[in-house]
Amino acid sequence: MKRSRGDLAFFGWRALRRRSMLFKMIRRPRQQSFEFTRWGGKRKGAGRPRKDGRKDKGVPHLPRAVLAARFPVLATWRMAEGVWNLRSRRSFRALAPALYAGAEREGFRLVHYAILGNHIHLLVEASDRVGLMRGMQGLGVRVARRLNRLRGRCGRAVADRYHARILKTPTEVRHARRYLLTNAQKHYGIEGPDELASRVPLAVPQTWLLRRVC
Repeated sequence: MKRSRGDLAFFGWRALRRRSMLFKMIRRPRQQSFEFTRWGGKRKGAGRPRKDGRKDKGVPHLPRAVLAARFPVLATWRMAEGVWNLRSRRSFRALAPALYAGAEREGFRLVHYAILGNHIHLLVEASDRVGLMRGMQGLGVRVARRLNRLRGRCGRAVADRYHARILKTPTEVRHARRYLLTNAQKHYGIEGPDELASRVPLAVPQTWLLRRVC
């Protein structure tokens, strides 16, 4: 059966229409625009909250610096919230036995200390980084037990990791020793020697830097 020119034109128009519809269906979709949210990223108060409820960052959990046995260390411990004033007589009577009992162990020596209201400064020596870590851990356990026994409770007594600064020059050691002896005067206006800062070494220093100062 032969088709007329009109029929052919009609069918040709339908084919073109179908082709254009097919092209519309397979056309690439346009990229949708969106607005960036205002939460997330670096900002004050971001991150996982601390277990002890404190808002500050505390001592960062970074690898400790490599420690040589010839260098002393200035270490600082901050107590947890709720611990009584460390400069009171009852607190010092509890702290003193812990400090003297943990002053010397294998690879670790506590030479001097200074007790403030909510933290303790220590001048220590250690054979290496591991010796410092174990010595401070053992000393921290003794301090926590004595303070908890004094308060009649259990739980955290030391708020955070200890802050450690390696002293590599005689000038740094002299400044650290003077800092321990005069820190109470700066904070509390105490005149004269501080009774809660050691004058005599708890353990005989082995490093040349501390022997020269102490």
